[in-house]
Amino acid sequence: MGELRDVVRVAVIYDGPEIVGFFPFERHPLGIGKPVAAGLTDAQGLIYAKDVEIDPMRLIKACGLSVYEFDHLVGGQPLLNARAERHPSPVIDLREGWEPYTETLKKQSGKTYKSTLAKSRKLQREMGTLRHDYATTDLAPLRTLLGWKTDQYRRTGRTDRFAHKWIVELVERLLATRTETFAGVLDMVYVDDRPVAGHFGVRTRTTLAGWFPAYDTAFAKYSPGLIHHLAMAERAAADGIQIIDMGRGQKEYKDKLKNGQLEVAEGRVARAGVAAGVHWMMRVPVRKTRATVMANPVLLKTADKALKTYGRLRTVLQG
Repeated sequence: MGELRDVVRVAVIYDGPEIVGFFPFERHPLGIGKPVAAGLTDAQGLIYAKDVEIDPMRLIKACGLSVYEFDHLVGGQPLLNARAERHPSPVIDLREGWEPYTETLKKQSGKTYKSTLAKSRKLQREMGTLRHDYATTDLAPLRTLLGWKTDQYRRTGRTDRFAHKWIVELVERLLATRTETFAGVLDMVYVDDRPVAGHFGVRTRTTLAGWFPAYDTAFAKYSPGLIHHLAMAERAAADGIQIIDMGRGQKEYKDKLKNGQLEVAEGRVARAGVAAGVHWMMRVPVRKTRATVMANPVLLKTADKALKTYGRLRTVLQG
């Protein structure tokens, strides 16, 4: 990120001569701090030694910040305060292995599990042989996936993240990154060599962070996203992945596939001052309104319908 964005900084935290932590952040005008790659990251905060005490106000002051805002702060962070709003981040827990996970899935989402397997068989009967490429490094399927994702953003009225060249370059650089402890992971499901669904994320040794899942809408009746996620989870488990973090957000497929959850928080750390006051007026009421909508099923359904209507109109107007 530092090679792609001039606003990226990393504060190094010392206890005497010893390095005890790192604080990655972006510094924006008026001393506004944000997580690195704000808007993309599903896990934010400090990397620090266990039991180290860190004063958040002293930290942001030393970094030249008036405010540090976050929306996916990892639970237990020193930056967490009582005013922050907590949100669940659903996960697929594979620590016991693939078979125990599927047994849990059968118990809590048996109908979904059986129907997904049935649709997978139907897809193969009607369209051809199914193939799954896990951890491929080919750029061509990545560009196919990003194209699907762009279509999804436009169709649902969301902002197209891949209209930003730095995000595309970031994803391509991560795809080319291959180490034992960190790598970009692209996997795709094909039917008769035609791409049907896929996902791009990043992994550590034991965690796969869900990031950009998408599918070809021509195959929507077969639930290709669920077919793909089950295939991905099986291969990930065989590859040593213990947790697939699907990220904060209310999505039907997450509810169907999860067998656990983490907690992330949204809020800010702010020093008294004019810049912090301006930031509060611009950001906090909007955030609270969004949280209210997300927590109310009727309001959420109405907002989602409005966004999709906007997306359809935008698509028509853009030709």
